[in-house]
Order: sequence, then C-alpha cells, then structure tokens
Amino acid sequence: MSAPRHRIRLSRAQALRDGAPSEGARVLVDRLWPRGIAKADLALDLWARDAAPSDALRRWFGHDPGRWEDFARRYREELAANPEAVEDLLALCREGPVTLIFAARDEAHNNAVVLRDWLAERLAEEECAK
Repeated sequence: MSAPRHRIRLSRAQALRDGAPSEGARVLVDRLWPRGIAKADLALDLWARDAAPSDALRRWFGHDPGRWEDFARRYREELAANPEAVEDLLALCREGPVTLIFAARDEAHNNAVVLRDWLAERLAEEECAK
C-alpha cells in the first residue's frame, strides 16, 4: 500500500510557539485566537475560522471527552453543510503538506482531529473520482 498523497499533520499552537517543527502550510483551525500566542509566533498561511466548529457547538462540547462522539458527528454535519468554509483549506492540501494548528490541550479530542479526518476523506474521494 502506498503512502497517502496528502499529508495533514496536527500541532498545538503552544508547541509551535515553543519551536516544534511543522510541515507545509500552517493553518489555524480554531475560531478564537489561542491565548498567550503572538501572531508572529505562528507564521500562518491561513486562519480557517469558518472551518472551525460553530460557537454553539464549541461551547456545548467544552472539551468533554464524554461528548466526543456526538461532537465529531455534529461537527462533520456542520462541515458538510458549509463546503465553502473549507475550500481554501482543501486547495492547500491538494498543493502539498499542511499542518493544522489548534489550541486545545487534549490532543486526541479536538476539532482539528475531526477536520483532518474529514479533509482526508474528501481528498481520497477526489482521487477515486479521477
């Protein structure tokens, strides 16, 4: 099996501020700017605010792992209902590696995890359609 053509990595904003490496285009995928991080520290290529969960969904989730499955389902529904919000992000993914940047402390249960998987699925569908 060959490696995926589109590489989408995840990184906490705090880690990038502290010097962690990133790969390709750097995209913040939170609706709110990360606390304590200067804009220059992230050197973003894109801030995909509209691709982030709605304020209502973000507040409802509250980073409660017990709500993870419902959050992921609801967030996917939001993404499907608003395809123009992710078009620029998909375009970057088609060009090369992308690092999705998020602020949440929980690296396994956050919107960037859902968004990465959703983007990878869309890109795979495009590849299959060729």
